[in-house]
Parts: sequence; C-alpha cells; structure tokens
Amino acid sequence: MAVDQEKKPSARKTPAKKPAAKKPATKKPASKRVTAKKSTPAKGVDVKKTTKAKPSAPLKAGATRAAASQSNAATDLKDRAINKARSTANDGKAKAGEAIGTLSEMIENSAKTIDENVGEKYGDYARSAADSVSSFAEKVNAKDVDEMVEDAREFVRKKPAVAIGAAAVVGLLVARLIKSGMDDRS
Repeated sequence: MAVDQEKKPSARKTPAKKPAAKKPATKKPASKRVTAKKSTPAKGVDVKKTTKAKPSAPLKAGATRAAASQSNAATDLKDRAINKARSTANDGKAKAGEAIGTLSEMIENSAKTIDENVGEKYGDYARSAADSVSSFAEKVNAKDVDEMVEDAREFVRKKPAVAIGAAAVVGLLVARLIKSGMDDRS
C-alpha cells in the first residue's frame, strides 16, 4: 500500500501565489542626491593646500584697468559736480539770507511810517512780521545746505499738497521773470 500512496496525488493542494501589488513609485527629492565622499589623508600625513592666483590674460587685465580708470574718472566727475553744486548752493543760501535780512529791515523801517499814517495797531503787525522774517533769515544763515534739503524733504513728506502748490507758484513766478527779461531784450 505504500506504493499506492506514492502514486496518489496528495489531497493537499498548495495555493498558487498571487503576484504582490506594486506600490506607486515615489520620486526622491532633489536635495537627497548622492555626493561623492572626499578622501582624507591617512593619519600622520601632512597635507598642505595652496592656492595660487592664475595669471589673467593680457586682454582681460587691460580691459579691467580700462574699466577701473573709467570708473575712477566717472567718480571724480561726480565728486566735482557735487562739490560745485554745494558751493553754488552755499553761495545762493548766503545771498538769500542777506536778501531776507534786508527785507526784514525794510519792513521794520516801514512800521514807523505805518504807525503815523494808519495807526499803531497796524505798525505792530508790521513789526511782528519783521521779527518773523528776521528769525527766518537767521535760520537760513545758521543751517547747512544739506540740512535745508532734508528739511524740505520732510516737509514734502508731511504736506505734499502744500509742496505741490508752492512749486506751482514758484514755477509761475520764474516763468514770469524769464518772460519779462526776454521782453526787455526785444
């Protein structure tokens, strides 16, 4: 009977293996790239690292020198222009301070005439106006041009509408002065 058992297929059947479900492939982030490891010298070995500047090509050096000289020339020209503008502004500031001081004196002198002709009340108005103009002249003379420019910028930031209106009035006055000067020459 032993032979019969060998010939008979076993009652047990092994189940067929199902193929495993594939997982979707995931991409590795670019930051996880494999980098080559740097080799390190063995212990006791002295390694000296030296870097030498490579000589540049003659054309490149010449171009660099030319660019540097042009840059220096531009910087010198810019510095001269700034210095000239500052000296001109300082001269103009001094003349404006003198003119405002003269205007203050004129208003003060006319205050006496106003007292006699119109009344002391209006003369006092003229004197207070003369004092205001005089203090403005002192402020102009005391400040540097750079401080005045910064004050003007701050005023424009705080009150842009007033600044635009004042610029329009000044522009009209300058245009009238230029036009009247051209008419006189004709």
